[in-house]
Amino acid sequence: MIGKAALLNVIAGTNRGLLATEPQKQAILAAIANLEDFNPTPRPLSASDLLDGNSQLLYTTSKALLNLDRVPLNKLGQIYQCIRVQTSTVYNIAEISGLPTLEGLVSVAAKFEPCSERRLLVKFQRSIIGLQRLIGYKSPADFIQQIEAGKKFTAIDFPIKSGQQQGWLDITYIDNNLRIGRGNEGSVFVLSKA
Repeated sequence: MIGKAALLNVIAGTNRGLLATEPQKQAILAAIANLEDFNPTPRPLSASDLLDGNSQLLYTTSKALLNLDRVPLNKLGQIYQCIRVQTSTVYNIAEISGLPTLEGLVSVAAKFEPCSERRLLVKFQRSIIGLQRLIGYKSPADFIQQIEAGKKFTAIDFPIKSGQQQGWLDITYIDNNLRIGRGNEGSVFVLSKA
């Protein structure tokens, strides 16, 4: 699809939005809006086969995510959003690279429930922040398995009271390998299947 190729082309070189200039941001938002007009899946939340699984972040305007790169001596590594339709759970996992053996991880787990054909209500439940080495982090799938098995980690591992942290996410485009979402804080997310 031409619109999809155009979006991926304009995103290239922006390091998930960290390096995007104002003109690039405007071009990216225009390419996103153009692609959303041709969403091949009009009821994204009914397409659980497309929604389920691990996705890697290609681009975002989320200041919360992009600010993870501002911590001294650390650089933002890969960011994943992993959706488990069967358990109505979403995991956001940000890998942080830094000094050798001090690579970090920032993760949030949330429950979701559909409230329309494309909107998910999200209630954050648990946050895990720590060193990958101490957590025993190997991959998003392995990490999620450990969380779902009830493991407590050698990290800052705490529950989030759902009254404090909740929001919504609209899935505005989804196909076999690309997903676009818009969050309640005005952020956009472009992800590809990992």
